[in-house]
Amino acid sequence: MPKAMQTRRPNLSPRLYRMPPPISEKDWQAQVVQLAGTFGWMVQHSRPAQVGDRWMTAITGNVGFPDLVLAHRTKGVIFAELKTETGRMATAQTDWRDTLAGHVEWYLWRPSDLPNVVKRLRSCGRIC
Repeated sequence: MPKAMQTRRPNLSPRLYRMPPPISEKDWQAQVVQLAGTFGWMVQHSRPAQVGDRWMTAITGNVGFPDLVLAHRTKGVIFAELKTETGRMATAQTDWRDTLAGHVEWYLWRPSDLPNVVKRLRSCGRIC
């Protein structure tokens, strides 16, 4: 085909986007706790402590309990497991999910869920 008749193909290479750096579970939790407080929720979280060279959470009961329990006088009670975008739940955490999910509001929240987290914390949930 003569050069004059050739059509120029558009550049179909993917654009390079700057992705935000991954957020740690600790920072994600701090963000959710701050949002919960902003919308008037009470927050419960059991923090681990370093014992020797190990991190442990002092509890009585089954391991794997959700990271946060959020309670609001009019908006309900939420059990939330927080993970990074690539974090996986342990077997004990899935056992808690399977036990709670049919009876209470239980969520697995990742940083990409932020719009849904804000929407739920603003809303009345199941009881309004």
